[in-house]
Parts: sequence; C-alpha cells; structure tokens
Amino acid sequence: MRHYLHIFMVLIACLAFGTCQWRVSPDGRNVKGEGVKVHRFDRLMDEYVESNSFSTLQKLNTEYPQEMRFLIEDVLSIGSVHEEDIHQRLRNYYADTLLQQLRHDALLKFEDMDGIEQQFNRAFRQMKRELPQMTVPQVYSQISALGQSVVVGDSILGFSIDKYMGADYPLYEHFYYDYQRRSMSPERIVPECLRFYLLSEYPFPWEWHRTLLDHILHQGKIHWVVAKLMDSPTLEDEMGYTSQEGVWCASRQDSIWNYLVQSGQLHATDPMLVRIYLQPAECTYPLGSHSPAEVGVWLGMQIIDDYMTANREKTIADLLRETDYRAVLRSLKLKY
Repeated sequence: MRHYLHIFMVLIACLAFGTCQWRVSPDGRNVKGEGVKVHRFDRLMDEYVESNSFSTLQKLNTEYPQEMRFLIEDVLSIGSVHEEDIHQRLRNYYADTLLQQLRHDALLKFEDMDGIEQQFNRAFRQMKRELPQMTVPQVYSQISALGQSVVVGDSILGFSIDKYMGADYPLYEHFYYDYQRRSMSPERIVPECLRFYLLSEYPFPWEWHRTLLDHILHQGKIHWVVAKLMDSPTLEDEMGYTSQEGVWCASRQDSIWNYLVQSGQLHATDPMLVRIYLQPAECTYPLGSHSPAEVGVWLGMQIIDDYMTANREKTIADLLRETDYRAVLRSLKLKY
C-alpha cells in the first residue's frame, strides 16, 4: 500500500494576474522564478551503488536527507538511517542481480525528464491559480525496487521510475496482474503524484464518516480536481479508462446509483466493500464481470462534476474544503 505522509505547509508567493512561477533555491525549495525540475535522486543513488563512493554517499545524506530516510525506512524497510551499517546494507540491497537490470532499464527509459517536468509545471501553475496557499513541493525521482509508487513528505514529492516502465515491461509480468500493470506507464506519473499530494493536504475525514458514500465522493472530488489541473480531455482520461469503459459506465450511471441506494451498500462501512468499488481490480465485482474497476471513483467524479456545474460560483478551493457530502447530494436532489 502506498505510504503518504502529511506535508508541512510553506507559502509560495504568486505573480500578478493569478500566475505563478518558481525556481529551486540552494536549500532545495521551490520559490518564485524558474520551473520545477525533477531532482534525480535515482541517478545519484545508482552512482553510489555502482561506485561505493564515500563522496557520493555524503552528497546523498546532505542533499537528500528526507528522501534517504523515506527510502530506507518506509519504502525499502531495511532498517533505520541511524544504524551503523545501513548504507552498506542499502548498497547490497540494490546490488541484487534482478535489481541491477531494473535500475539499468529504468534509468535508460527515464534518461530525459523534460516531458514529465512540463506536465508538472502546467499542473502546478494551474494549482497555484486555484489554491495559492498551497506549497509547490520539491519533486524527485527514485528507484524503489518495485516498492511504493509515490511518496509525499515535508514539502517533497517523490515518484518511483521503476513503477512506471510501461504495461508491457517484461519484468512486470512476473509480479503484477494485468489490471495492475495498466497504471504502470509514464503518463500516469503526474496525475498519480497530484492525487497523493492532494490527499495529503485534504485527507479523508475519518473522524466524521466512513461510509461508501463518503469514500466515493471524497475520491471522486480528488480525481475531479486532478483532471482539472491536468486539463484532461475527459474525466475518464484522468482515470486511465478506455473509451469502452467510459461508455459502459455512462450508459448505466442511473442504474448503478439506484442499485447502491436500494441495496443499502451506499451506507455500508465495511472496508472490504469500499475497496471493491474504489481500488484497482479485474472489475467492480458487484456490478458484473464486464464492469471496469473503480466504478465508485468514476461515479463520484460524475456527481462532483454535476455539483460544480450547478454551482459555478464555487471554486476548486471551495470544493476541496467541502466534506459534507450529503449536502452535495441534497443540492443535486439525488436520492441516497
């Protein structure tokens, strides 16, 4: 399961007319100026593994202390950064024959980050227009040994290039089902990073509600915002749906909602049922084997889209602060 930590807020100044630019300052923060650059933590780590250079290790520890701690303690789970032999243990871990090939393939595929950086910049510029109070995090790439895809920390946002090699990458066939490999492509990096970043800032309100209804609309809200920040052509594109999957859902939207209401599942709190409707799988099982996965997310996005269309005075900031999802349904006169 992906691990995401709460981000400590740091204010970023915006330029006039609602636009914002930033650059990376000497301490690694993004401030007003140039665009976001992906920090190549992966390359530096690879250099250390290959050379066993003390100077490279020093650079890792001084320039990427938080990234090193996340990698060692949370992503790879090989010990504590304070253990005397942890760096040699880290190097030995990555020196595994299988991981050597994975590291080589990943660094070759992601030799150029220009396209990904452009996507981050467009999305973050849009985010700063809509949410000027939010921090633009320092973005970095890593190799997680097929561990967590995205890591969010104190003003940093990391993604694992070895988890986005493409659905047809041969090594994936040994470890992942077909439905899991669908999201393991380079084009999913930026939307998934944005989604986990927003979830860290606007987490699910566990202290209030835990029903399937609340999960559907909370996830739908986050995905809808990502779609807007990414200028996705359709909501289905943000989810990675095919056109056929979008048509399947759209043609059954009313019947799906009625089924959830009449069956009582909408008010269920069973975590297993929530996962069935919201998590990647072969299909959304209660809706039949021909249904796509994550229909609950898709349905939540449609409801949020209707809500924002009916309330054009509301901003993305207003939407993200909204957690009374029953009020959302009442405003749309949806039976629940």
